[in-house]
Formats: sequence, structure tokens, C-alpha cells
Amino acid sequence: MAATAASTALKRLDLRDPAALFESHGAEEIRGLERQVRAEIEHKKEELRQMVGERYRDLIEAVDTIGQMRRCAEGLVGAVKATDQYCARLRQAGSAAPRPPRDPQPQQPSQEKFYSMAAQIKLLLEIPEKIWSSMEASQYLHATQLYLLCCHLHKLLQLDSSSSRYSPVLSRFPILIQQLAAASHFRSAILHESKMLLTCQAVSDQAVAEALCSVMLLEDSSPRQALADFLLARKAAIQKLLNQQHHGAGVKSQICSLVELLATTLNQAHALFYTLPEGLLPDPSLPCGMLLSTLDNVTGQHPTGKGIGVLQEDMKLCSWFKHLPASVVEFQPALRTLARPISQEYLKDTLQKWIHMCNEDIKNGISNLLMYVTSMKGLAAIRDAMWELLANESIHHSWDVICRRLLDRPLLFWEDLMQQLFLDRLQTLTKEGFDSISSSSKELLVSALRELESSTSSSTSNKHIHFEHDMSLFLWSESPSDLPPDAAWVSVSNRAQFPGSGLSMKAKAISPCVQSFCSALDSKLKVKLEDLLAYLPSGDPSPPKDVSPAQARHCAFDRYADAGTVQEMLQMHSAACVGHITDCVQAELQSIQQAVQGQQDAPDGVQLHSVLFMARLCQSLGELCPHLKQCILGKSGSTEKPARDSRALKKQGKGKTQEIIPMQAKWQEVKELLLQQSVMGYRVWSSAVVKVLAHGFTQSLLLDDAGSVLATATSWDEVEIQEEAESGSSVTSKIRLPVQPSWYVQSFLLSLCQEINRVGGHALPKVTLQEMLKSCVVQVVAAYEKLSEEKQVKKEGAFPMTQNRALQLLYDLRYLHIVLTTKGEEVKSGRSKQDPRVEKVADHLEALIDPFDLDVFTPHLHGNLNRLVQRTSVLFGLLTGTENQFTPRSSTFNSQEAHNILPLASSQIRFGLLPLSMTSTRKAKSAGRSIETRAQRQAAVPPALSRADDPTHAGSLFRQLVTEEEDSSAPSLFKLGWLSSMTK
Repeated sequence: MAATAASTALKRLDLRDPAALFESHGAEEIRGLERQVRAEIEHKKEELRQMVGERYRDLIEAVDTIGQMRRCAEGLVGAVKATDQYCARLRQAGSAAPRPPRDPQPQQPSQEKFYSMAAQIKLLLEIPEKIWSSMEASQYLHATQLYLLCCHLHKLLQLDSSSSRYSPVLSRFPILIQQLAAASHFRSAILHESKMLLTCQAVSDQAVAEALCSVMLLEDSSPRQALADFLLARKAAIQKLLNQQHHGAGVKSQICSLVELLATTLNQAHALFYTLPEGLLPDPSLPCGMLLSTLDNVTGQHPTGKGIGVLQEDMKLCSWFKHLPASVVEFQPALRTLARPISQEYLKDTLQKWIHMCNEDIKNGISNLLMYVTSMKGLAAIRDAMWELLANESIHHSWDVICRRLLDRPLLFWEDLMQQLFLDRLQTLTKEGFDSISSSSKELLVSALRELESSTSSSTSNKHIHFEHDMSLFLWSESPSDLPPDAAWVSVSNRAQFPGSGLSMKAKAISPCVQSFCSALDSKLKVKLEDLLAYLPSGDPSPPKDVSPAQARHCAFDRYADAGTVQEMLQMHSAACVGHITDCVQAELQSIQQAVQGQQDAPDGVQLHSVLFMARLCQSLGELCPHLKQCILGKSGSTEKPARDSRALKKQGKGKTQEIIPMQAKWQEVKELLLQQSVMGYRVWSSAVVKVLAHGFTQSLLLDDAGSVLATATSWDEVEIQEEAESGSSVTSKIRLPVQPSWYVQSFLLSLCQEINRVGGHALPKVTLQEMLKSCVVQVVAAYEKLSEEKQVKKEGAFPMTQNRALQLLYDLRYLHIVLTTKGEEVKSGRSKQDPRVEKVADHLEALIDPFDLDVFTPHLHGNLNRLVQRTSVLFGLLTGTENQFTPRSSTFNSQEAHNILPLASSQIRFGLLPLSMTSTRKAKSAGRSIETRAQRQAAVPPALSRADDPTHAGSLFRQLVTEEEDSSAPSLFKLGWLSSMTK
């Protein structure tokens, strides 16, 4: 039907524009529209006919009814006229007839009594309407007075059903029976409405006093009973308010209404029941004793209220009012017992018991209401609304005085009732939030590990997964996000602390998968932190505009008194969240470690990729999740200076003991925990890699057939030496020494560097690299020890251990020990410690060499080792480290071959890594001194070594240009640009 109506409406709109109709529809469609329109016209005509017919019948019926009413009214008017005429004739006949003489005195009292009874009956019939009107106007005290007057009239007219005498009034006026039945319900109705008014908080003190007076008059109770009724009614109001099921903003209104109800109850208890001690003058702004004053106005002989006075104003114009007896006109309700004021001790004791009784209900009710608040912002909004309510003038006016008079102590709504409940709910929400973050992070970690495992079987795997397999692919790939978009016009000092550019991530070897994981975790932490920061003080602690500072200081509570507790709670749960994540990582690492240790051959690459992912994740989690740091450090974490600014402070405060803030200590613990797990992951990877590489190295070293030995041998260098013969003449001889390590040594070191480079070796923790190198040294020494043990046992067909092979093995061992030994600590301590195992193996190999030859070979062998280490320092830079790559420029070299070693320039120039030839090691300060130095060097160096100054030798062009520059004062290219600094 709806579709039909829509299509019909559309067609009607099309019919308004014939041109558009013919443009958008064909002939058949237009004919169909015509048929539909004509059918609609006929349908509307039929509806009009039916409507007119029905309305016509109704019109005829209405006309007939009006005619009947007119005839009935005419008959009634005729009857009234006939009655009037008949009465007029009776009066005329009575005035014409002679009156018999009679004494009027004896009949006067009976007539007056009759009129008095008639007036009382008339008043009795009108009282129910007056009572209902008063109750509708919420004037329950006036209704009570009318009801008591009605009971008084019942006694005067002897209408009381308890009376055993026969009532002639009821027999002559049966209508009073219905009046009696209606009056019997007034008492319960007035009591119910009066007690319901006591449960309302938005009523004036006078209205509550009148309602209590009504209850006292109807139940003939005392002021103490009235106090009990008042407090019970307010307790029921509290329970009703707490049991309302509202959500969201309704909880805030309920709690604020509860606080307002408690404050109003104490204010009204003071205004109604408290009486000032003798000698104290009343304060007009702080009323008290209103219950007794209102009761005295109602029951006194000269009422000041308007109870009966209103009845007199309404009735004094009636002709029968003058016949009412004095007991009715001057009626005043009265109590059977005298109403005595409540003592201050009883009032205090009762109110304290009532507060204690309501305390448990309030706490349970508010706890149930706070279950519907699912955010810290909601809790903060409720707390702030309470603060604004309690700081309001209408609530806190003379609050301290009232509490001191009624309770002898201040009633603190927030501190005594609400604060701990809010903290408990905050604790629950924080725990649930961080538990959710922990569980989602665990699921994300497991899914990432599963994706890494499944990527090998899938041919179309994600590009980021390939980066996890080989970090060098990520490090040497270009992307538009490598540089921040504002890099061209924003300096580094003014840039954000966590820019997250691609180059910074590559410099720290943080893979895209790790970035996405940390980004997801940080976004969840950001949401939770922003939610919780709404509960903590902001940067502007000023109160709202509508609250004066004096009011906020003296009357409202401290909203942020528990800020320290909340921050500790946040710190504890965030640290627990990190601990949960690290526990998951530790469990995964332990399972993979056990699987890797149980494998005899090469470990599974997928497992090592997972290990590296978790190690990188723990390594970068503290840096890529700034909101985690802010969660632990609190407000200080967001205002902390960048790390580059803190370095200068560390330099300034070097040597001084600085105090560590507890939150800073907690953050250090978290970082240590993450670093520990990261190192554990890298240790699993490094042990597996070293195990595989060392196994291949050991197999190649232990091959003792002649073919294998020749296949792994490298070229030796021929050195001429001069020796003094017995006759005193010098004899020149040639010796051959190894200058390169064996191929399996080079393969071992190159494979080790490749494996380190594949995982982003420049970002590996230093302790991981040191442990890896130490493990390599242990495995290498064990291989050489095994070789020594096997050579001690002679085997058939084994290649003998010749002096040349022993010399090559010794050269390899010394070279491996130099490259793989971490010398950072040795350089700092100023001494080097030799490994006893290495020395033992070296002694064993030296024992296989002729002692005389060993003495001759040793200096040249050490020189070759030093030059080899310097040549391979860049190639194996990930192993040797920056502290061992180059020698100082001031070192003295005694070499018999051309200087082809490339040390690093000592000056801090722009291109600091550009190498220089060894001959230009120092700058001549004057032309004369340079010439003198050159002459001395030429005289001291043999002719065979003078080829370093050959113009055709490499580096001579630079030296010539430098010499010309020093000899000439004219400007040159070397003085103008970076080429000049390159030669200095």
C-alpha cells in the first residue's frame, strides 16, 4: 500500500507538468496514468457520496434531539409558571382569611432550633466539596480542619453511628446517609496525601509543617511521633529514588537528587523540630520551631491562620449562616495531649540513628546506580554536578550551623558517603579497561605470530611480512613517508617528540608490523587515558563562573583530593597490562626456545622470525607507545622534555646524585622489564644463529683431507727480510706469511654479519651483540680445541699438520679473536685480558712451528693482522664496533709496503667518513717545516720505500695540491669548499 501511494503521488506530480510527462513517459505509460487518474476520481466521488449520506443522517438525528430538548424545556418552564401562579393564589387566599390569635413566644425556640439544624445540615452537605477542593489545592491542613468540623457536626446532629439512640434527622433527611458514607473516607485520604507530601523534597517548609499538623490532628499524635513519621517518609523517599531504573544521565540526576534530598531533610528537620535555647534570639534567615507554631495557630483560641476564617468568608453571605450555633462558628480542632517541644538531645540522637540507618541503603543504592556508569567521564560529571550542587547558595546556606545544632558534627556527603564508592567503581572500570586492552593485545600478538607462520605457505603474503623476514629490505626501501611532511620548514628542535617518520623508524629498525601493533595499543591506551584524565584535575583548576571562590573554598568538597590515588591506580593497572603482555611474550619465547633447542639441524626460520618480531616489539614498545609512559608517569609524562634536551641536563648534572621520583622508578622498572624480554628474544635468535654458523665453521675446520685444506687456503704474502750473518754481513732472504684468513673464516664472519644485518644490526642491544660475539668465541675456541684433540690421534689418510697449516690456523685464530672480542670495556679500563682458552690453543699451534721461525714470523704476522683488521673493519663493522674500526691519526706506522690503509679523518668535518691516504696524516704548519720534514723522511726511508712519494702513486695529487696551497697565498679550491677540509 505504501508503494502504491508513493507511486500515485509521483504520478500526480508528473501530471502537473504535461511537457515533463511526455518527455519522461511513453504513450502507453501516459494512457496507464490516465486510467489510474480516472479511477481515482471515481473512487473519490463514491467516498464523497457516502460521507454526505452519513453526515445527513447524523444531521437529522441531531435536529430531532434538539426538538425534543426544546419541547422538554418548554414543558418545564410551563410547570414552573403554574407552580408560581398556584403559590401566588395561596398567598392571596391566606391574606384574605382572618388569622386566629396566638402567642408567638412559645413557638420561637423551636423555630430557631429548626433553623439551626437546617443550617448545620446545609453546612454538612457543603463540607465534602470544600474538602475535595482543599485537597486538590494541596491545602491538607485546611482539609483536616473541615473534616474535624464535619465530625463535630455529626455529634451535634447525633449522626454518629456509634450512638445507640435513634436519630430522627436521618429518618427525615435520608440524603445525610450518603454524606456519612462519603465523610468516612476523608480521614484516610487526607492522611495518605499528607504523608505522600512528606516524601517530596521540592516542597516548602510551611507545607511540610502543615502536613505534619494534619497527621497529628487526625491521629492525635505527639511531636516525637511527627518526627518519626517525617524521617520514615524521607527514608522511603530515599529508597524510592535509589530504586528507580535509569541509565546514563539519569544516574547523575538521581544521585544529585539524593544529595539534595538529604540536605533538604536536615534543613527541614531544623526548621520544624529544633527549638532555640532560652536567651537566644531567633535568626530570621534560619527559621526553627515551625511545627509547634503552626500547630498553635490551628488549635489556639485566636487563630492567626486562615483555616476557619476562609470558611467564614465564604459562608457569611449566606442567609442560613446566622443560624449556625456558636460551637460551629468558633470551632477549633484540639489535641488530647499537650504538644511539648522535642529536646535537643532526643533530636540529635534520632537524626544520628536515622543517618546511620540510611547509610547502608544509600551506599548499596549508589553502588547499584554506578554500575550503569561505564566511563570515567560519567563519574567525573556526577562528581562535578554534586560539587556544583553543594556549592550552591540554597544548599550550603548556614549548613555548618545546622549540622552543629542537629548532629554536633559536620555531615560530609562526599567524604563520608560517595568518595569511596566512586573510587571502587573507578577501580573496577580501570581494571576492566586494562584487562580488555591486555586481552586484545594478546589476541593481536597471537594473530601477528600466526600471520608470520602462515606467510611462508602463502604466495601472496603481505609486503610487511617480508620485512619481518629480512629487515634489510625495509631498511633500504624508499617510501613517501620517510620524511615528515613539515621537514622542509620545521626545525628538529621544534618538531614533535614522536614524529614517527619513516627514516626514524628505519634508523631504529622498527618494522611496520611492530609499528602497527604499537599504534593499535597506543590508540587504546589513549582512549582509556583521556577517559580517566577527565577525573583528574586539569590545567585550569578555577571553579565555575556561577560559584564564588569563597563558596567553593568553605562549602564544597575537594574534588581532586583523591587524584594521587587515581594516578597510582592508573599506574598499577597500566604496569600490570604491560606485565601481561610480557608474560605472553615470555611464554611464546619459552615454547620457541624449547623447540629450537630440541632441533639438531638448522632451526625453523619462521620461529626465528616470530622471536625477532617479539624482541623488536618489546624493544620499541616503550618508545612507540607514548601514552603508556603517560599512564605510568601521570601528568608529568605529558610535560616531559624530549630526550635530546635531557642529554644536556645529564651532562650538567654528571657526577651528582639525583633523586628518583617513584613514578620515574616505576617507569624504569617497566622499561627494564620490556628490555629484559627483548634481550631474551634476541638471545634465542642469536643462540640459534651462532649454533648453525658455528656448526658449519667446525665442519669446515675439521676437514683434514688435502683437497679440503687446499680449497680453504688463501694466498700468502712474500716479505723480504735482512738478517746479519756470522761474518757480520747482511743477508737478504724472503719469507712467506699469511695475509688473509682462510675462506671458511671469512665465510663465517661474513655470514654472521649478514645475519646481523638482516635483523637490523645497528639497532640491536649492545648486550645482545656482546653475548653473541662471546658465544661465537666460545664456539670457535671449542672447534679449535676439538681440532687439536683430533690431531693428537693419528688417522690414516689424514693430512698432516704442517708448519704452514699451523701458521695459517694461528693467523685465523688470532684474527677471529681480535674481531670477535668486544673491547669496549677493555678500552675503558685501559687493560686487555687474554682468554686462557685462546692462549692455550695458540700455544698448541705455536708448538707446531719452529721456534726460530716463529720468532721471525711473529712481528710480521702481527703487522699483517693489524692491517687485516683495519682493512676489514668496515666490512665486519657490525662485529668490531665503532670503538675498534680505525686507528688514530697520530699513530706511527712502520710498513715496508705501500700505504693502502684508509683511516678515518680525525677532524669533525661534514663528510666525516671519507677516507684519506696514510701519507697525509698531519698538516704542515709552515712551508719550511714541511720541506725539512720531507727531506728527513726521504733520507731515513730506503729507496725501496720511496715509491710513496712517486708522482704516479695514488694520493700524490692531493699532496701536491696541499703543498701548493701551503706555499702560495693565493686562494685555491681547497680553501673554498669541503675539499679543503677533506685533506686536513
